[in-house]
Amino acid sequence: MSEFMIYGSYGYTGVLVVEEALRRGLRPVLGGRDEAKLKEQASRTGLEYRPFSLDSAEAVDNGLAGMQVVIHCAGPFCHTARAMAEGCVRQRVHYLDITGEIEVFQLLESMDAAAREAGIMLLPGAGFDVVPTDCLAAHLKQRLPEATQLTLAFYATFKPSHGTLLTMVESSHRGCVIRKNGKLTAIPSASKERRVNFGPSTRTAIAIPWGDVFTAYHSTGIPNIEVYMAGSRSWHLLIKSTRYFHGLLARESVRRFLQNRVKEGGQSAEARARGYCLFWGEASDEQGNRVEARLRTPDAYALTALTTVLITKKVFNGSAPAGFNTPSMAYGPDLIWEVQEVTRLE
Repeated sequence: MSEFMIYGSYGYTGVLVVEEALRRGLRPVLGGRDEAKLKEQASRTGLEYRPFSLDSAEAVDNGLAGMQVVIHCAGPFCHTARAMAEGCVRQRVHYLDITGEIEVFQLLESMDAAAREAGIMLLPGAGFDVVPTDCLAAHLKQRLPEATQLTLAFYATFKPSHGTLLTMVESSHRGCVIRKNGKLTAIPSASKERRVNFGPSTRTAIAIPWGDVFTAYHSTGIPNIEVYMAGSRSWHLLIKSTRYFHGLLARESVRRFLQNRVKEGGQSAEARARGYCLFWGEASDEQGNRVEARLRTPDAYALTALTTVLITKKVFNGSAPAGFNTPSMAYGPDLIWEVQEVTRLE
């Protein structure tokens, strides 16, 4: 089957998505702007490839011709998502990506009407960001329909890939964002902290501008949302330090300087196999009722490959609601439980 494309297929995450697609019996078309890398990957996998950049609408349209679905893996998505999504609307191609960037979710939600008219689905956040947390949020909403407060947290044993590091640098000057009374609200970096019981362990976590601050509001309608990430003490100190360099990091020239010095990241197959992620969520209402849930998943990048290919197969089976969707809006809160490697820890 070759009616879908993985764009950015030679990047760290793209390679994992290609491998999972092949494992599931799919034959994706490889896409990206670097023809040499595509040719080398195609020779290893026996797959068709199409080199094209996102700099012109004509190039995108030609690249997407004949496709039914694209999994967009080339970030930072704040620079690449618009061109790809607009091309998908023009060519009537279902769009998936693996972003966690709030501004990209906002952009694609603003294209909802155009996507509906084209009869295509726009589903950003089809990987580690934000499938597990979005499903957890929708699950908690089912258990407490009158919830007014949603808090999510996660801990992941992963080494960031090159693309993830580039995105982190790109957004380093923006501080944190929470959802308060239905509105996205900026707060200083690492200004909110809490202890989270993930089940196997209790860890200190700090608030971060995770995609669920945007998506979970659309999935659940809960007006107050915060997302926390647990990490090492040194990681917490690094995030807190960005407060004092906010003005410097706001300069594009400084961010480009830092991005040009980002080295290749990611980790080996053995490290991914040992890795895991823990998620926790809590919903509460104005009467003081409270529900919580926990889950454990494989390594973040391994999970992204599993969920993006799972969703792609659903699209091929005819399940692709038109317009902007979050994972749970399109496929319900039990989507994450379809990944066999995921364990419920309630």
